[in-house]
Amino acid sequence: MKPAPFIRHVPRTVGEAVRILGEVAGQDGRVLAGGQSLVPIMAFRLARPAHLVDINEIEELGRIRNDGAMLSIGALVRHRAFHKPVVPGPFGAMLAQVARHIAHYPIRTRGTFCGSIAHADPASEWCLVAATLEATMVAESTRGARSIAAKDFFQGIMTTALKEDELLTEVRLPLPPGDTKFGFNEFSRRAGDFAMAAALAAFRLQGGKIVEARIGVGGAEARPRRIAEAEAALHGQAPSDKAFRAAAAVAATAIEPLEDHQTDAAYRRDLVRAVVRRALEQAAS
Repeated sequence: MKPAPFIRHVPRTVGEAVRILGEVAGQDGRVLAGGQSLVPIMAFRLARPAHLVDINEIEELGRIRNDGAMLSIGALVRHRAFHKPVVPGPFGAMLAQVARHIAHYPIRTRGTFCGSIAHADPASEWCLVAATLEATMVAESTRGARSIAAKDFFQGIMTTALKEDELLTEVRLPLPPGDTKFGFNEFSRRAGDFAMAAALAAFRLQGGKIVEARIGVGGAEARPRRIAEAEAALHGQAPSDKAFRAAAAVAATAIEPLEDHQTDAAYRRDLVRAVVRRALEQAAS
């Protein structure tokens, strides 16, 4: 099928983009960046925006900046930018590992980090990273810019705190201490499919004990989030199979699992138990 007729706008600056978006948002105006989510649903006419604000000519949105405290990722940074570590150490290696799990290579060459965040699919790997590491989303409109914490940004299945006239210009990820250990694991039926459950684990060791634990789960609930109960179960524990299994069991109990024709609640809990344990094991290895 082909999309319904629309008017394409091509701004050259962020200011121009937010001005146009402010004018057309009320007519179901949409932002086009990578288009890997929007274009297919337009082709099936599940979405019929009258206007597209194509931001691909805004050069400043294609940058990744590291100020020593934050990694700022512009709205046009493609998934492929993370195929190699964008920062040294375990953090950069973790981002590269996560990127390799996103869909297929052709999609990664065009799709964008911020587009994935704005789309807010529960199975999105980048949404899981943002939620676990407490990213900040920067949204701009004709009213100015505002910062939105990840815990407030993701509100449900493909639902965010973005207003219809706001442009997500960048995502800011706090840079963790250099000795932070990371692990990531996801389960999908085939390589490149949407994850049915995914987990990101991070922690530091002090005196051989786990501190500053973070356990995030995605794909299993309506939105990605940290599982505070599982983090508490790890605090002060030495890395071990027993500790990891206990934390994974707590995570599986704490979620409110999605159900569909393929998976019931019990199966999703089993998946979460597995991916959390494997992510923790990877972090410790």
